[in-house]
Amino acid sequence: MKKFSVSTEFVIKTPAGKTPIVVAGIKDPDSPEFIFYRDSSAPDTKIETSASLISAVKAAKYFWFTGSTLSQAPLSNTVIELLKSRNGEVIFDLDYRPSFWSSPESAHKEISAAVKYATVAIGNLEECAVATGLPKNSSAAEFAAALLTMGPKLAIVKGGATGVLVAHGHSATAIPGLRIKTKCGLGAGDAFGAGVVHGLLSGWSPEDSVSFANGAGAYVASQLMCSDAMPTEVQVRELMERSK
Repeated sequence: MKKFSVSTEFVIKTPAGKTPIVVAGIKDPDSPEFIFYRDSSAPDTKIETSASLISAVKAAKYFWFTGSTLSQAPLSNTVIELLKSRNGEVIFDLDYRPSFWSSPESAHKEISAAVKYATVAIGNLEECAVATGLPKNSSAAEFAAALLTMGPKLAIVKGGATGVLVAHGHSATAIPGLRIKTKCGLGAGDAFGAGVVHGLLSGWSPEDSVSFANGAGAYVASQLMCSDAMPTEVQVRELMERSK
């Protein structure tokens, strides 16, 4: 983490539990498969609230949390407490991982209840179905409209190669996918999220932010590696220009 200039201030060590590992398969580069090896005492689920953590969350320009963090206490309780302490922008990455939950119904219950804390909601079609309770075959526009009624002021529905729908207020804009040769889809979603945050922090419009994020995700999908392949703004712009 330090290699990528990520603060480790709030990384904890626990005497019990094993560090989770993930095995990723890329038989289909466009749709990577994940197998999570983690037990009920995984260290990341043991994060609890502290004064310094609350202070950091309050001071952040954007607070990003994911659906997976709501699957197990005490982490889930910590996340909700942090959300209640926030007055600023909150991005909810719906991030549905079936193996983390006892059932789709339990995931829907917890994830849908947390949407109200978000100012921005991001998810693919399956994740939006879990969050909203709409049928899986609903359209991106239907998912976006449902999310906006639940609290967020900006809804971003990812459709993979087909592009992304950006909705806010009475506006809904389809951002087309970019033409690339996919080598490995691992990390593309992380790059997309980073691109959204970069754009919003830079004062760009939601549409420009998501268009850039689309390029960032496409860049990583065109590479073999994940975190090591995260692009600079210049690299994203060059890819977007080549893919027109």
